[in-house]
Amino acid sequence: MTRTRAKKPPVEPGLIPAPGGLLDWRDASRFDRWQDRPCALCDQPTPMRSHTGEPVHKSCAESWITANPTEARLGRFASDVQAGRRRGDDQA
Repeated sequence: MTRTRAKKPPVEPGLIPAPGGLLDWRDASRFDRWQDRPCALCDQPTPMRSHTGEPVHKSCAESWITANPTEARLGRFASDVQAGRRRGDDQA
C-alpha cells in the first residue's frame, strides 16, 4: 500500500500593505529550503517565494510595492492570510 501526500494548496494572498509597509510572510511555503533561485527583482539568489511561487526577497517585494503602488493593488505581492492572529504577535 502506498501513501500519497495531498499537495498543499498555494498560499492564499491576504492584504497588500500600504507603500512603505511590511509584508507578513509567515507561512512555511514562502521558503524553499532546497533551492535558491534568482530574485525576480534584483537577480540575487533567494529561497523566498511570493504567494504565486515567484522567487523574490521580502525586502525587494516591499520596495517594489512602495515604488509601484498602483500595480501593487493587483496583488503581485501580498501578505499571508492571518487566521486567529493573537494580539502582540507582530512581526518587526
